[in-house]
Amino acid sequence: QVQLVQSGGGLVQAGSSLRLSCAASGRASERTFSSYAMGWFHQAPGKEREFVAAISSSAGSTRYADSVKGRFTISRDNAKSTVYLQMDSLKAEDTAVYYCAASIWGTGGPYNYWGQGTQVTVSS
Repeated sequence: QVQLVQSGGGLVQAGSSLRLSCAASGRASERTFSSYAMGWFHQAPGKEREFVAAISSSAGSTRYADSVKGRFTISRDNAKSTVYLQMDSLKAEDTAVYYCAASIWGTGGPYNYWGQGTQVTVSS
């Protein structure tokens, strides 16, 4: 069982940066968290949830949506049971609710544990 608690987000201007964090809590242990691939997804108003980035359990591999390549960086600290999404050069179209998620199957999912979501708003 993995419980994910997100932090970060907010309102920024285009071109700015933000970092989202997602920490495993509750009964999850460092050993449990390090068994899961982690991903970030976002959902804009009126649209379906979309994949943003993912990182393998060992941090040996990462995947990104084409729309964020070169601007976003996913990383993890298994000692802190936390995954991060560094978002640089933000654009108005990045505005969405962002969710972190955990998958025991790998970066391709399916993802079976989700964070509560955090709003990111980028003003142009």
